[in-house]
Amino acid sequence: MAALAVVRDLREHRAPSSAEELERFETDVLSGFVLARASAGLADGTIRGDVGHLDQIRTWFGRPNVGHGAR
Repeated sequence: MAALAVVRDLREHRAPSSAEELERFETDVLSGFVLARASAGLADGTIRGDVGHLDQIRTWFGRPNVGHGAR
């Protein structure tokens, strides 16, 4: 027989992020990605290719291209 449990949402309830906050977050995440790939010893060309793929995904989702900002 299955037992029931009470659960609650663990996500923080807060106002949506502003465009500036989102842009800063995206820049921080991309910078961390590039630094992690570089520290792993990957070649610059490989990292450029990875960033290019991320840029294509962002375009597909309707976000501005990496490095072009959403100003």
